Amino acid sequence: MAKLKDKVAIITGGSRGIGKTTVDKFLHEGARVAIWDIDETSGKSLVEEYKKSGKEVRFYVVNTVDFDAVKEATEKVVADFGGIDILINNAGITRDASMKKMTTEQWQAVIDVNLTGVFNCTKNVFPYMVERGSGRILNASSIVGLYGNFGQSNYVATKAGLIGLTKTWAREFGRKGITVNAIAPGFINTEMIQTIPEEIINNIKKGIPMARLGEPEDIANAYAFLASDEASYISGTVLSVDGGLVQ
Repeated sequence: MAKLKDKVAIITGGSRGIGKTTVDKFLHEGARVAIWDIDETSGKSLVEEYKKSGKEVRFYVVNTVDFDAVKEATEKVVADFGGIDILINNAGITRDASMKKMTTEQWQAVIDVNLTGVFNCTKNVFPYMVERGSGRILNASSIVGLYGNFGQSNYVATKAGLIGLTKTWAREFGRKGITVNAIAPGFINTEMIQTIPEEIINNIKKGIPMARLGEPEDIANAYAFLASDEASYISGTVLSVDGGLVQ
């Protein structure tokens, strides 16, 4: 039986990478999906593919940094689908540099998308979940938010911040029937990782107890579980999906 049958899910950054794989998984599990992304070309192309197979999915051009744009998109989703059950705050960017070399522009760009964008989406979506008396909010953190990483002050700050927000919102929203959790991916085989030289990738694998990179499907499966009724009593947790790297 489909875990997410007829659930309405918003997935930010859903046109590529882990986001796209999560869209695939949620549609397979019976969800009705709203993809939010700034990549209009990829987003519309995806929707056309999905619709050929009879899936209920829509694409919305949304810059999550823009609060008013998020508000408008939220209202459109409610009008189009009749409500919102699940929010996957997946969109994120990197602008890596050591603290010595990092510019204020690099710092602010990552803070805006990875942290403020999540606030904007959650602020606009959760009232509709309150109306329904239930909901699932899932935030994309990272293992670097747990232990830090050289050259990623901005990114780490946002991913650690999301862990704090997850735990705070779990306390605030719990009485309204809304669970809030975070996923902390390890080294996942995405386009970003594939640009790293093979020698470095091999060294990374040596440090992972399972001796391999994760796949986007590993993260999508975790999202699907935490979004399902099977996880109805799990809230405020950070689930590391990293092959045993962080213990």
